[in-house]
Amino acid sequence: MPELPDLQVFARNLQKKLKGKSVKKISVADAARMKITAAKLNKNIAGSNLEKVYREGKQLRFLFDNGSVLGMHLMLHGKLALFEKKNREKYSVAAILFDDGTGLALTDFQKKASVSLNPEESDAPDAMSAKMNAKFLEKIFSGSRKKVKDILLDQHIIRGIGNAYADEILWHARISPFSRADKIPPAKIQGLAAAIKKTLKGAEKQILKISPGIIAGELRDFMLIHHSGKTKSPGGKPIFHTSAKSRKTYYTEEQQLYK
Repeated sequence: MPELPDLQVFARNLQKKLKGKSVKKISVADAARMKITAAKLNKNIAGSNLEKVYREGKQLRFLFDNGSVLGMHLMLHGKLALFEKKNREKYSVAAILFDDGTGLALTDFQKKASVSLNPEESDAPDAMSAKMNAKFLEKIFSGSRKKVKDILLDQHIIRGIGNAYADEILWHARISPFSRADKIPPAKIQGLAAAIKKTLKGAEKQILKISPGIIAGELRDFMLIHHSGKTKSPGGKPIFHTSAKSRKTYYTEEQQLYK
């Protein structure tokens, strides 16, 4: 699943390629599932120019000059592909065709990726926003018996962090993913807040370095802990992993368990 750093890079690259283009037509393959019809999308977006592509949480947003916003959620297996004249992508769930004959397709063989019109704004702060700081985390953790990783992954609390980067963040912060939130001391919470921003921003730079023009897929080889091919951390400690509900958690004994 593409996570925050991947989507950040996708948005940057799509902005470079598509900004200023005028929309000719938008198509959707399963309007009932996505609860939005092609007719409604075209009424609001066709004929307008694309002003900006950006990321909000785990969603890509396309802002047009008439104020309309198209949201795209890639879910687990969604991918983006550019095309010319005709969309020949398999498993296409939605596509934007521009006046110059180029287009952008959203594909997903599981058909779970989706688009939305003018998505509602969330009260939960984005992981890279100024609101997501140590003070915010202290308030959220206070009185919570939940595991810290579960809180980081809850999109109703913090938007944008996925499973792989939660492991990387917690390793950098030296906090066990199984720690009880209300038992983590303030100094470690401050370190965690810093680790969130540093880890995600660092991953974005790594992705841009490895594949500057990427708009689909996910790059993970640079990860230090959440990596099936690595057995030891940079500090030389064994990497352990456990699975629960089809989700793997990677960690080391370098991380303090608070319980």
